[in-house]
Amino acid sequence: MPEQLPLDLPVRASLERGDFFVSEANALAVAQLDAPATWPDYRMVLVGPQGAGKTHLAHVWAEAQAARMLAEAPAGDTATEAVQAPALVLEDADRAPIAEERLFHLLNAARSAQTPLLITARQAPSLWPLTLPDLRSRITATSTATIAAPDDALLSALLVKLFADRQIAVDPKVIAYALPRIERSFAAAQALVAAVDRLSLAEKRAVSVRVLGRVLEA
Repeated sequence: MPEQLPLDLPVRASLERGDFFVSEANALAVAQLDAPATWPDYRMVLVGPQGAGKTHLAHVWAEAQAARMLAEAPAGDTATEAVQAPALVLEDADRAPIAEERLFHLLNAARSAQTPLLITARQAPSLWPLTLPDLRSRITATSTATIAAPDDALLSALLVKLFADRQIAVDPKVIAYALPRIERSFAAAQALVAAVDRLSLAEKRAVSVRVLGRVLEA
């Protein structure tokens, strides 16, 4: 019988506060975000690699602050309208191409209105490819909260959550087997869980240490 090919179904990640695990790798960032009244110029940049939990933490913060989520920096006068919200979140601000003038106006409008603005990015502001001098000076002076590479506690919780997002209740032995054998990164954890899920679906087997071992060997 030919091998069954698993369907590439979308995975819905849970973004609830109870699903966000705090460890030494992200505790400082969480503490910084919990005190927006202390942010210089009413803004903070949350920095971390892909899959670090920036979006999850941003959604948790947005719910707590009744913040408006922005897909991009608003244009023109709409920036003034946007900052009438109790707080704002702008995700992936360092993704090219950066709308520099829009971002500059948003920073100024948020500061004038004293509206807390949380910005997420993969790189520190000093590394963004900016050409507008005024924007560069403002954004590089912005305080940053950094999510570090995951420690064992965070990586364990992340693996459990990534499997749960795929409706897979995984045996703790699987997590314990994976920890010393995978790269210490969020991206590696995501790739591993996706590969294990594909193999288990293709072979109609439950996720186990054996299935995990085969993926790691490959």
